[in-house]
Amino acid sequence: GYYEPLLKGDRVRTGRARFPLYATPDDLITVDLASVYPELKNLRLRGRLVGNKLVPYPTRKEIGTAGDGFKGKPIAWAEDPVDLFFLQIQGSGRIELPDGSHMRVGYADQNGHPYQSIGKLLVERGELKLEQASMQGIKNWGAKNPDKLPDLLASNPSFVFFRELPDNLPGPLGALGVPLTGGRSIAVDPRFIPLGAPVFLATTQPNSALPLNRLVMAQDTGSAIRGGVRADFFWGFGDKAGELAGRMKQRGRMWVLLPKTWPDLTSTSGRQNPKN
Repeated sequence: GYYEPLLKGDRVRTGRARFPLYATPDDLITVDLASVYPELKNLRLRGRLVGNKLVPYPTRKEIGTAGDGFKGKPIAWAEDPVDLFFLQIQGSGRIELPDGSHMRVGYADQNGHPYQSIGKLLVERGELKLEQASMQGIKNWGAKNPDKLPDLLASNPSFVFFRELPDNLPGPLGALGVPLTGGRSIAVDPRFIPLGAPVFLATTQPNSALPLNRLVMAQDTGSAIRGGVRADFFWGFGDKAGELAGRMKQRGRMWVLLPKTWPDLTSTSGRQNPKN
């Protein structure tokens, strides 16, 4: 599960708001590999130019180490580094400014490095038990181990860049460019499930045997969502949605609803319009 979190922060750097949300840097280069290799559809290569050579973009640790030397342009500043880290995982959220107003931000791009789960790392290190490795469990661990926290966060090399979104949107924008609906939108792997398709989902509530059976829409993607029968369920906005999202790791079944005449999704020739 995932959700739209609310963070405390400011549009400018202050004594409390010290952790930057960066816009997409000018030196980030994105290469669509499908334009050269159709079999690599949905894959992109990201990097930057050093001389005339394209090299990998800096990792999270390298961006953090660079500090003010990093060429990114902050669009806002967060008060809590853990909340900011989870905002990058969720991909969108809202920042509560000192005057009480909200600034909505959404995914703009990513540095090209794969996502590494810090919860899994804590379990491997013996710091948490598997059942404790939820978002809430990780936050509690961070509060008790502030000296170990920077190293833990830096272990995930992936880094997300943001853009400001209009305040009047009914929800955060997904990969389709349309607002997500809490309880009705899912993120999928577009190599297997086409974006925009209706999906019937049969699973259970977080940490429960209570059924969760409903029609949802495939409207988003995520770097950790890989595989044909895998989805990230969008719970909506706020703490209650965050509690549900953080505890959700359920088994389930999915039925993708498509027209009877539909091209092979694994074909490299490109999708054709289905016949009526």
